[in-house]
Amino acid sequence: MLFTIAFRNILRNKRRSLMTLLAIAVGGIALVLFGEFVAFVKVGLETNAVQNVGHLTVYRTGYFDYGAGNPAAFGIGNYEQVARAIAADPEIEPTLNLVTPTVSLTGIAGNFDIDASKTFLGTGYVPSDRDRMLRWDEHGVSRHRVFGDSGLSDGDETRGVVGVGLARVLGLCEKLKIADCPPRPSLTSATATTSAPADLPSLAAEGDATSDLHGDAPRLDLLAATASGAPNVMSLYVSHAEPQGARELDENVVVMNFSLAQKLLYGRGERKAVGLVLQLHHTADIEPVRARLTQLFKDHNWDLEVRDFAEREPFYRQAVGMFNAIFLFISLIMGVIVLFTVVNTMGMSVVERTNEIGTSRAMGVRRGGIRQLFVAEGAMLGALGATAGVLAGQALATLFNRMGATWTPPGQAAPRPLEVLTSDVHGLLLGAWIGLVVMATVAAVVPANRAAQLKVVDALRHI
Repeated sequence: MLFTIAFRNILRNKRRSLMTLLAIAVGGIALVLFGEFVAFVKVGLETNAVQNVGHLTVYRTGYFDYGAGNPAAFGIGNYEQVARAIAADPEIEPTLNLVTPTVSLTGIAGNFDIDASKTFLGTGYVPSDRDRMLRWDEHGVSRHRVFGDSGLSDGDETRGVVGVGLARVLGLCEKLKIADCPPRPSLTSATATTSAPADLPSLAAEGDATSDLHGDAPRLDLLAATASGAPNVMSLYVSHAEPQGARELDENVVVMNFSLAQKLLYGRGERKAVGLVLQLHHTADIEPVRARLTQLFKDHNWDLEVRDFAEREPFYRQAVGMFNAIFLFISLIMGVIVLFTVVNTMGMSVVERTNEIGTSRAMGVRRGGIRQLFVAEGAMLGALGATAGVLAGQALATLFNRMGATWTPPGQAAPRPLEVLTSDVHGLLLGAWIGLVVMATVAAVVPANRAAQLKVVDALRHI
């Protein structure tokens, strides 16, 4: 009976009730659309990170904090045995997409046709495993992505990929057909200098025996220090250049075959892996798999540690935290709008129905009954408006996804489809609905208390 009367009271002033419902619905639409956009950004950042560095990475203990200064000293010598043990573990195997070794190193890349060299950050992958990693797409955000030649080959360890910035610095724009590459200025003999170490060109010349196998592919000579400290040079034939999301990466990154990276870092010594990358089927399995890996290493007395993708890529947490803060701010603004709208509507209703309130009180309705009636009206307005807002928000989200809009996400260098996440967002939809209803209900409490506190005599003679 209470909600029946409350519903009839809402219909008494249809225009005011409609405007209140529209205000709540607009708040619901804003929360749903922006919430689903934030969800899309989050899964996009997660997908990009997992495609590049996997879910979990196994390192020699201490590498994550100190290994960048000497990656060769923190190599995993028995990496093949460790990888087999991980893949065969009955608890890990059902969750595992792949486990693959990687090598990370630093050095100097030189193009001595133009006397240019540059420090680089290199990573060695098993090419077929890298291709498989790039196709991970748990959330469906990469379904429109076209996968071409990755630039690496299992059958040719000398092929590799560099950042567009590094290709520009080393004068590879013309050979790689890079668009919008500024012309390289000519240096006079007085100002021209060779930034490479004096012995690097001669070392490169000694080690090259495959130049005839790669046609017109530009060649770089990579210099790195081996585990023993001796200089080591290998030739890399660049398949193409890939833009990176940050300039400092774009001008330094080199992606190469795992075997070539091993030879460059370890020379004639024992070939190791710097890390073992695990890519799972589902991100939700990270914590149980991590716990199992820790126990597995303890059982075998392996001096290894595990890091997840968020630790390896701090930008992920920073970006997610920023978007969460923005969403919270917008939610507070929408909540305040709903609060004042409902307070205004219910306050006007109390003024218009003062005689009615006095009559009800004179007939024996207690203060609590009056209070409950107005609170029920506020809750009903909130429920109707929130339902309309959530449904309209989902409909608009579906239409928006069909528009084909594009944008450049954080950490990316190329445009990607701009969408909002309309699946697996039940928690967001329910949270937005409950939040709006609660806010409308709370907003109705103040006018309801004022109505309940009216004196019967004063209310009956109110004009």
